[in-house]
Amino acid sequence: MIIIATVVFAYYTVWTLFMPFVDENIELHNFFPPRVWAIRIPMMIILFGIAVVGSFLSMVMIKSSQKKRAKLAAQQQGKKKA
Repeated sequence: MIIIATVVFAYYTVWTLFMPFVDENIELHNFFPPRVWAIRIPMMIILFGIAVVGSFLSMVMIKSSQKKRAKLAAQQQGKKKA
């Protein structure tokens, strides 16, 4: 995973920092997508990550609330019997 992360980091760094200074006629530009995607891709990843974390937290909070509600209902049932 470290190798993959290093390769992705190196590719992204070359794409965003060095390619704007390379002449457009050079064939090296064929290996990289348009520069607008240098912003769009990370933003999509960030938004997806926020959505996943938000969904996870929502599910945990809902389940916790359901457990508390069930526990409270059980306590009230016990008081009614006594």
